[in-house]
Amino acid sequence: MTSVTSLTDQVHQRLANALTATLPEAAADPLLRRSDRADFQANGILALAKKAKANPRDLATQVVASVVTGDLVKDIEVSGPGFLNITITDQAITRNLAERYADDSARLGVPLAEHPGTTVIDYAQPNVAKEMHVGHLRSAVIGDALVQLLEFTGESVVRRHHIGDWGTQFGMLIQYLDEHPGELDHGDAEITGEEAMSNLDRLYKAARKLFDSDEEFKTRARRRVVDLQAGEPNTRAAWQKFVDESKIYFFSVFEKLDMEIRDADIVGESGYNDMLDETCRLLEESGVATISNGALCVFFDEIKGPDGNPTPLIVRKSDGGYGYAATDLSAIRDRVFNLKATNLLYVVDVRQSLHFKMVFETAKRAGWLNDDVTAYQLAFGTILGKDGKPFKTREGVSVKLEDLLDEAVQRATAVVRDKAEKVGLTEREIVDNGRDVGIGAVKYADLSTSAVRDYKFDLDQMVSLSGDTSVYLQYAYARIQSILRKAGEARPSAHPELELAPAERALGLHLDQFGEVIAESAKEYAPHKLTAYLYQLASTLTTFYDQCHVLSPDNAPEVVENRLFLVDLTARTLQRGMALLGIRTPERL
Repeated sequence: MTSVTSLTDQVHQRLANALTATLPEAAADPLLRRSDRADFQANGILALAKKAKANPRDLATQVVASVVTGDLVKDIEVSGPGFLNITITDQAITRNLAERYADDSARLGVPLAEHPGTTVIDYAQPNVAKEMHVGHLRSAVIGDALVQLLEFTGESVVRRHHIGDWGTQFGMLIQYLDEHPGELDHGDAEITGEEAMSNLDRLYKAARKLFDSDEEFKTRARRRVVDLQAGEPNTRAAWQKFVDESKIYFFSVFEKLDMEIRDADIVGESGYNDMLDETCRLLEESGVATISNGALCVFFDEIKGPDGNPTPLIVRKSDGGYGYAATDLSAIRDRVFNLKATNLLYVVDVRQSLHFKMVFETAKRAGWLNDDVTAYQLAFGTILGKDGKPFKTREGVSVKLEDLLDEAVQRATAVVRDKAEKVGLTEREIVDNGRDVGIGAVKYADLSTSAVRDYKFDLDQMVSLSGDTSVYLQYAYARIQSILRKAGEARPSAHPELELAPAERALGLHLDQFGEVIAESAKEYAPHKLTAYLYQLASTLTTFYDQCHVLSPDNAPEVVENRLFLVDLTARTLQRGMALLGIRTPERL
């Protein structure tokens, strides 16, 4: 792996050296940023001049005189009250990109984080014996992208899928299965995810009907909850059948989403059952939790209910049962002390924000979270329909996630098929590309929106070849592959001696920002910043196409090679960036 220092960092260091030479006693931060007036602008001199009680323009002029120019910096000028506008050389741009291009590790020269830690990401949390709906989409897609981003920066990532596999509803299901044996037995036959969900749905409806109409069955079902919590072998074996059947379904949905979900990473509510007593004991003995009306509670002065009284976090109910708080606090203990996590990240619906605020504060009071171990909820917004209301069917029920994904693939396949004859795609390519475009469209629409915001689900727009869509980026990648195939004997090769056209410079400078954007997106848990970068990259590429013909017979051979080098590096950057978002890039589209 070859780490490449970005042009931004190189210019920053060059200016910092000049600032130190001018004001040795000052903290030399040039406050460098990209600019539309030059390649970079430095604003830090104004603050330094104020501290030094100096004229900012005079100070800026002295700094300019100390900047070494020629190899990196082409021109530097004082602007306004003391800004510095910096233009770098064409040779520096090309040499920097050539170093990235030469990195054969597929990292494109992007360095690893200086101080990586261990992050546990809690995401993709379906419920056993229940169908996944559109509400499960955001946690899965956002969480998977963050796994890829953090791992790319060098972070050690532990995936956790906190599935809903515990609770009173299982007493009803287990008792019904006990009285109707064989309902979930398949022998050696393999079943599809759709068949597994059909089995579970049929069983759940039948059990629910009996539970609501037969008091004796209801009593037997409630006893099974006690047996389940006590670990009675036959009851646990029946419960495991529901979990296993649900996993068949879960894995089939995640496969459609083109996501890797590993069985070892699925640790549901049941996984912390043996820790609940100790969690409550530790909280009570430390004084963090107290008994109130028979329940073990944690109180917060700033959190009050409608009556003005403090709203507690109930860790153990008055009847001795445990709620979500006990499980979530036990999970924190496990992740901090057993998994040795330094960061806990929860990709969970914004509607659970108050719950997690109280859970995190409780863990801090108990000493399980501190300055060295932090927890953060990435609270995501709601998926809306075109009418701006929560996305539901005409009957007012949640849209099934599988139905949504199937429709996205169908729409995308129609778009691909419409262009297939012109490109010469085979039927196999049409089907594969339709899947990649459809699933990519769903993911990109989600990830291109800041997680905290709601967004409208509009499939027609998502599979459009124009605008800020994944298809636009996929098409840009495929277009480059087409150019490379048509290049004949010409091969991509960097030529630092060439003067760059404005569109070439713009493309090169944007390519140089890739590592910075990756670091920022990972640090802020903000995959939408990466999507914005990639969309701008594709847009900059379009401008480049219009102004700089790559394979024109009028171009000198070295110009053709240099432009092939630029577009090939752009394709690699698009492909790597899209892969970090969990989106595939077809070679032909």
